[in-house]
Amino acid sequence: MKKILVIEDSPDILENTAEILELSNYEVYTALNGKEGVALALKVNPDLILCDIMMPELDGYGVLHIVQKTPSLQHTPFIFLTAKSEKHEVRKGMSLGADDYIAKPFDPTDLLNAVEARLRKGELVKRLLQGPAHTSEPFSGGDGQKILQEFVEGRQVDVYKKKQRIYTEGNHALRLYYVQKGKVKVYKLSDEGKELIVRIANEGDFFGYTHLLENSVYRENAEALEYAEIIGLPKAEFEELIQTNPDVSRSFIRMLASDVAEKETQLIHIAYNSLRKKVAIALLSVQEKYKNAVGQNSIHLSRENLAAVAGTATESLIRTLTDFKAEHLIDIADGKITILDPRKLELMIN
Repeated sequence: MKKILVIEDSPDILENTAEILELSNYEVYTALNGKEGVALALKVNPDLILCDIMMPELDGYGVLHIVQKTPSLQHTPFIFLTAKSEKHEVRKGMSLGADDYIAKPFDPTDLLNAVEARLRKGELVKRLLQGPAHTSEPFSGGDGQKILQEFVEGRQVDVYKKKQRIYTEGNHALRLYYVQKGKVKVYKLSDEGKELIVRIANEGDFFGYTHLLENSVYRENAEALEYAEIIGLPKAEFEELIQTNPDVSRSFIRMLASDVAEKETQLIHIAYNSLRKKVAIALLSVQEKYKNAVGQNSIHLSRENLAAVAGTATESLIRTLTDFKAEHLIDIADGKITILDPRKLELMIN
């Protein structure tokens, strides 16, 4: 039976939450403030902690800090219970390392779903930390991509609107990001404010890992190109995952190698190719991202963003697109670009 510790200063909410969990066959421990909660956590070593944020004695952020600094507890899944559903409060808790949050008042089904998902992740982390020699299902001989997929399942999903910033250049890298839905552009800005898109992350892609591996700040910006659902994985969990699993480490090494090769090729194209070649390359590379999305056969990207992929001025891009349309290489309708003759564009590049 899984042990769950609930820390909540409202007796009514505490009693109600404990009753829901007990009816679902969990062994429940309760505490009315942060100090009692930490003491109880050290005593019973729970499989998961549910913790209110605003409490006397010691608030939820303080509890999380102590839990993360205590070796016997630092890998315990931690979910915030909070009436403060404002974005800055939620993001603060997640950036500090919380695994999830539940806004009060909550639906019992939502509570149980979040608990079950976090317990599954907790089990996966334990298996990874034990290492291949101590588990009946050794990960080292498995598929790194499959393990990564398991690692993101059931995670808290953050929703981003079009053009909403995900992270900013110069900020400390605290999370690994995974695109569950939508697309994200990763870009750099010159001193003059000119934008260069170095990557478009599609559904199923990870991004932001380079800076976590370097233990550095972000050296570019990330922004949603459209409505996007993003999962942010805490840095500590990512480090544990790659340190304890060779297959996952190799997967990220391959990603890094691919990123380096793509960026080198992009820089060469920008430095030495003609304008027509730059635009042709941008069209084909972006189409590759869009054709992977279900139901999307054309490119729906602003001219500014497409110019930032090509590494050219927007006005120059628009003139070239007009020429390509006149040559029946592409079609443009309602702002969307459809490539009519990819073979000719490829010949132009080569």
